[in-house]
Amino acid sequence: MILRSKFLFPWILFGAVIYYIFSRSSFSLPPRQEDFKQRFIGCDLSNGTWVRDNGSNHGYTNQTCKSLPESKNCGKYGKNGDYVRWRWQPARCELPRFNAKEFLEISRGKRMAFVGDSVARNQADSLVCLLAEMEIPKAFHKDPEDKFPIWHFESHNFTLMVMWTKFLVQGTERLINGSNSGVYDLHLDKIDQEWTKKLPFINHIVISSGHWFFGKIYLYEGGQLIGCIYCSEKIVRNNDPAFGLRKAFRKALQFLNKAEVFDQDNLIFLRTFSPAHFENGTWNGGGYCNRTRPFDEAEINLAGTYWEIRNAQVEEINKIKIASSRNAKRRFELLDITKAMMMRPDAHPDTNWNNQWMKGYSDCVHWCMPGAVDMWNDMLLTLLKKYLLEIGSGKAE
Repeated sequence: MILRSKFLFPWILFGAVIYYIFSRSSFSLPPRQEDFKQRFIGCDLSNGTWVRDNGSNHGYTNQTCKSLPESKNCGKYGKNGDYVRWRWQPARCELPRFNAKEFLEISRGKRMAFVGDSVARNQADSLVCLLAEMEIPKAFHKDPEDKFPIWHFESHNFTLMVMWTKFLVQGTERLINGSNSGVYDLHLDKIDQEWTKKLPFINHIVISSGHWFFGKIYLYEGGQLIGCIYCSEKIVRNNDPAFGLRKAFRKALQFLNKAEVFDQDNLIFLRTFSPAHFENGTWNGGGYCNRTRPFDEAEINLAGTYWEIRNAQVEEINKIKIASSRNAKRRFELLDITKAMMMRPDAHPDTNWNNQWMKGYSDCVHWCMPGAVDMWNDMLLTLLKKYLLEIGSGKAE
């Protein structure tokens, strides 16, 4: 009984903190903006190009944002500053720059969670820096690299958090002689409960994952081994990363669509795969990403593994949209950044500047801040505004 009490105490404390923060939640719908609506009829934010923008203003710098993680602070360590001088230009419309005041007003009384791996945390950190230009949040964590951080913006009673998960579903790393092996057993039909425990508190969710699927993973359904990613054994079917990732997202989206999971209405975004740009090697195998300009569309591969993963994600969220069409409490939206980020090999930390932090590892997975990753939150705000306008016109019912 004592052991059980010790186990439950942290969650009781967490619940008490959340209840205190959210006890006075409220919601206000911004006035309908016909000009905004007209600008985005038929607009595909995911299709476009990066255009030079020497006067670009990201809203923060690596010096003004005090919460910027050391590992993403490319400017501090001397990375060439050209990576911040580009703006994403959709083919048929303009993508407005992030407006912190507008975002906080829209999010008044709400709770937003980024569910995923360290790249999900990358987007959350970008959002905190963008919002901190208007209000410094109260942080309910001490470690800058904490996997479950919470930020609270008191003026608007808005709370932002990260729920860290590698695969979205249950994954266990195999031990060899007592040491981590980098090989995982992944149960595609069992949700990772480390992040779902906190869902009753959440209004808006941005769910993502991907890079942990690029390794040796044994795949299970119903307790039975059904395949493996990057396996050489002939006794098991070998699958590509998109196979496992598709099933993991399907399970997570189906779970999120359950009405009993939440205490309130929810808007759920699926952020598509964020590509890496290693050349001539890997993370710890001599790879690098030292390009100094974005790619043109002709220089990217829309038929490779990254694009297959993105397409699998799009297909799964389209399926869940149909399944949830009669559920007024759930709305699923696509935050499609894959094509845009495939064009940004220049916007990663790399290894040129951060040897002191990464100890020789090359980081061509995460994104410099400020930089291209801030565009994800430009897009997030635009989609939030679009959703609220549809609610106001009755289309989201």
